[in-house]
Amino acid sequence: MKIDLPGSLAPYTMGEPRTYEPPPGPSTARVAYAAAHVVPDPSGDSLDWDTTLAFRRHLWSYGLGVAEAMDTAQRGMGLDWAATRELIVRSSREALSVGGRIVCGAGTDQLPPGPATLEEIVAAYTEQLAVIESAGAVAVLMASRHLAAAARGPEDYADVYGRLLAQVERPVVLHWLGPMFDPALDGYWGSPDLDAAADALLALIGEHASRIDGVKISLLDAGREIAFRRRLPPGVRLYTGDDFNYPELIRGDAEGHSDALLGIFDPIAPAAAAALRALDGGDLASYEEIFAPTVPLSRHLFETPTYYYKTGVVFLAWLTGHQRHFRMVGGLESARPVPHMVRLFQLADAAGLFPDPGLAAHRMRAWLTVQGAV
Repeated sequence: MKIDLPGSLAPYTMGEPRTYEPPPGPSTARVAYAAAHVVPDPSGDSLDWDTTLAFRRHLWSYGLGVAEAMDTAQRGMGLDWAATRELIVRSSREALSVGGRIVCGAGTDQLPPGPATLEEIVAAYTEQLAVIESAGAVAVLMASRHLAAAARGPEDYADVYGRLLAQVERPVVLHWLGPMFDPALDGYWGSPDLDAAADALLALIGEHASRIDGVKISLLDAGREIAFRRRLPPGVRLYTGDDFNYPELIRGDAEGHSDALLGIFDPIAPAAAAALRALDGGDLASYEEIFAPTVPLSRHLFETPTYYYKTGVVFLAWLTGHQRHFRMVGGLESARPVPHMVRLFQLADAAGLFPDPGLAAHRMRAWLTVQGAV
């Protein structure tokens, strides 16, 4: 299959797809969640619920858990709380029907932009926690822009999170999202110094360990994640959110490993499931070989400005046939330039991620035509 791509003197020849059969069940060696994107209804203001939920069934069919209503689903970048609440309820119901694992993000995004008091922040978190727990899901306490703006130091984070953790019905996942994913979160946990922030978060975890399933670290710094992981109390997981270095962090070393809660697992779900199955069987060579071509793809997908990675995730879902259009909430489909998307297409093809190369090529040509790039 050949396709003319802008910037190339000769037609690009597509490779053969790699076929990964769904595993018999989730990984036994690691807990792995894919942070899933959403699909809007282009004819209205709501989500396309059938397609959105079908994609979650795709993830569950490969043994992955679904991390719902996270930043991949455009929390804070177009998806409002009303739609998020319905998404949590519908996805949790779907998870129950298929026996799939699910965690859901709880935040404070129902509050209006601007200053908020700590009491208002706790109340907003509490409202969202109630929705998630009543739906039967595990909550991820997402980083809050309101708290980042209101907190005077680590003591305010300890106060807010301490009150939330005292009320949860089941252990939750904490979340440290770096400013490359959301600049408004710079200085989270009370300090722009990452060592001081890590100390504050570890102190919070140590005080409430029985109410914490794990912590997701999204700093794109493997060394810092490993150092943090080695200081966690027994029984508290480290869920890597490092979309640059996930193979080595999940593989781990003699002193431990990271589990996974990753946005990149949305577009590479079949490959990720196959790699984890190889790890389950102790086949490290296959584990490395399967993941290797996905790393250049992921590093390109999450390149600066990193928070626009969602555009590439949805583009790949369209090219692979998981949805009938390339539209996003809030018009975010226009966030990345043509050269970025062309390279994304090539890297996904090199990783064998297009199950139907003909469909991918047809849709790529159509998109390039609309962009005026043909």
